Order: sequence, then C-alpha cells, then structure tokens
Amino acid sequence: MENVEVHVTADNTKEAHELMRAAIARGLEEMGLVAEGYAKAGCPVDTGRLRNSITHVTDPDSGKAYIGTNVEYGRYVEFREDVSHKNGHAHFLRDAASEHTAEYVQILRSALRG
Repeated sequence: MENVEVHVTADNTKEAHELMRAAIARGLEEMGLVAEGYAKAGCPVDTGRLRNSITHVTDPDSGKAYIGTNVEYGRYVEFREDVSHKNGHAHFLRDAASEHTAEYVQILRSALRG
C-alpha cells in the first residue's frame, strides 16, 4: 500500500455552506408550492376566495416551509369537522402538509443533489 499525502491549500467551507443553503432554499420553495397545490385541491370551495388565498412562505434558516391563508374564516373551515362541505374537507392545510411527507423528502433530496 502506498503512502498518500493530502495537502489542503484552501478552505471552501463557507462556499460549501452557501451552496447547501441555496439548495435547501430551492427545495423548500418547491415543497411549499407542492403543498400549496395540495391544500388548494382539498379546500372546500363556495366562492373560491379561500382557495385563492392559500399561499406559502419558506424560511431556509430554520429549514421550514409554511402554508396558510389570511382569510379570516379559513381557521373555521380548517378546524370545524362538524361542518358539512359539499366539496373539499376540513383540515385541508394539515393534510396537505402531513399526507405527502415522502414526496417532500424526495423533493429536498433532489434539490440537495443539484
């Protein structure tokens, strides 16, 4: 077995960190868009105002993506299981976030692979 010598001439830790942060940000953005789509698909619709208000926000520093709405009655529609919906269902936001975790993991893995 031969002796191998390794000489480090530069520290690229900062660049590697920035590349990883950018990949995570891309993955979170794609995950947010996909989750937003699932939430809109499951959202009960009467006028379309609630569905059209659903959006997402990402925070690469915390590694989180959020989906939600600013429509005041969105909370009522999300949490009231005793309310009958002609289409869509209660917990449309929760389900969009929690029922597709394998897909979200794959999205993030793909983003990290570049």
